[in-house]
Amino acid sequence: MPDRRRSNRFDKVFPVYLAGENGIARGVARNISSGGMFIETAGGFPLGSRVVVTFTTTEGSAEIVAQAEVRYQCALEYGGRGGRIQQLRGIGIRFLSFETSRDERHGVQVLH
Repeated sequence: MPDRRRSNRFDKVFPVYLAGENGIARGVARNISSGGMFIETAGGFPLGSRVVVTFTTTEGSAEIVAQAEVRYQCALEYGGRGGRIQQLRGIGIRFLSFETSRDERHGVQVLH
């Protein structure tokens, strides 16, 4: 089956924060592209809802904020070590827009 994706994928794992109509959650971003990404998260976000995704540097000195739309949800069960069943839940998002913020502690104004 041919890959219908329009852009290249960057398979890097990093933490993100999500905010939506159901509250705030922490997630693990995976499989990012210029158009969107998959985020592992325990909390559910309704299909079609808008979410704010915050990427923060490890030093906490800058962050990128993305406005996004939830395009799909998934829940997987798979065999883990020792035959234990493992679970993975997450959402696929489509980026709508981006903002850059900088930490006020360094004398730089936060842009929102």
